[in-house]
Amino acid sequence: MKRIYAIEDWCIDCKRCEVACKTFHSKSKDTFKAFMLEDPAPRNRVRVEGGKALSIAINCRHCEHPKCVEGCISGAMTKDPVTGVVISNPAKCVGCRTCESLCPFGAVRIEEAAGKCIAFKCDLCGEVLGQPGDPSCVAACPNRALIYVESE
Repeated sequence: MKRIYAIEDWCIDCKRCEVACKTFHSKSKDTFKAFMLEDPAPRNRVRVEGGKALSIAINCRHCEHPKCVEGCISGAMTKDPVTGVVISNPAKCVGCRTCESLCPFGAVRIEEAAGKCIAFKCDLCGEVLGQPGDPSCVAACPNRALIYVESE
């Protein structure tokens, strides 16, 4: 299975991965509308932590044995048996935060949406939607600090 890996030494904290993610998951697919006009605003599934001196993109690694899926009490977190992609279903999520606390990479975030707390995480964009190419965050990274490669 292909996974996204972050190369900390190459990240320049530009946050283009966040912008690309938010735009990709927006209804309009337009950057301005995604950030300024859509309500509720789409959530980032990747985020940059750190600062100018040291930063890194945090995203789901789609683990072989994901603790978030094992611990999910509502069945909202699942792993596709064919693609291996770990998916969060907002309609099933009860906002218990178990997945967030179990993720060893800090890749699951709980945010309020539609009046309830919901888990958000990377869904590998193109893989889930059956589109060719790299996920939006990888394609947008100017320094190639995010790579999409076969896992070891």
